[in-house]
Amino acid sequence: MRLRDRLIAGVLRGPIGALVAEQVATQVEQLKLDALYRPRWHGDRSRLHLSDTAVVNNALFNLSGGTITVGEYAFFGHDVAVLTGTHDIEKFGRERQLTFPRSGRDVVIGDGVWLASHVLVLGPVTIGEHAVVAAGSLVRGDVEPYTVVAGRPAKPIDTITPPGR
Repeated sequence: MRLRDRLIAGVLRGPIGALVAEQVATQVEQLKLDALYRPRWHGDRSRLHLSDTAVVNNALFNLSGGTITVGEYAFFGHDVAVLTGTHDIEKFGRERQLTFPRSGRDVVIGDGVWLASHVLVLGPVTIGEHAVVAAGSLVRGDVEPYTVVAGRPAKPIDTITPPGR
């Protein structure tokens, strides 16, 4: 063991070591929490339009092929991915990696939509207001307002009665 390592080990055994260990554990726990509640994006961040009231946790937004709009009070479970990008399957090698549409694959997520954990949304698509997408679902087409969808691909399984009806 190197001298530096022996000195650190000696310090960590005493009361200072316990304090340092506690502070490090607290910081590690905070980093884990930050990762659960911080969205990520790929592409031009200005193409992402999030309502101030939306809760998106650690969603991944791919903005390569269009814009993404998330309405008021929409909320996401963990590990949701919303993708506007795609690649040309008729291309090969490096060309396939670099050939993708820059627009036209927009995603609109309406007010009050709930996307449960591990949902994958592939643009272009519109998810209507107050719709619910079940955990693990794959959304490849539009979802009507007040509709519950589930599956891979997601299909309607229920409807929700709007307030006042």
